[in-house]
Amino acid sequence: MNINTHIKNAKAELTKVIFPTKGQVKQAYIAVMIVVTVIAAFLAVVDLIMSSAMNTILG
Repeated sequence: MNINTHIKNAKAELTKVIFPTKGQVKQAYIAVMIVVTVIAAFLAVVDLIMSSAMNTILG
């Protein structure tokens, strides 16, 4: 298979791709930001509890 055939096949495959709309991208972005924020808050609370426990034990 030569390079020209490969490029033609790649272009043909790209015509089959369905790209997300702006609304879908925005919705996914918001969902990711919410999940990241929740996980960060959870880890902050766990860190606070663990550091308080260690200060109490070693204290």
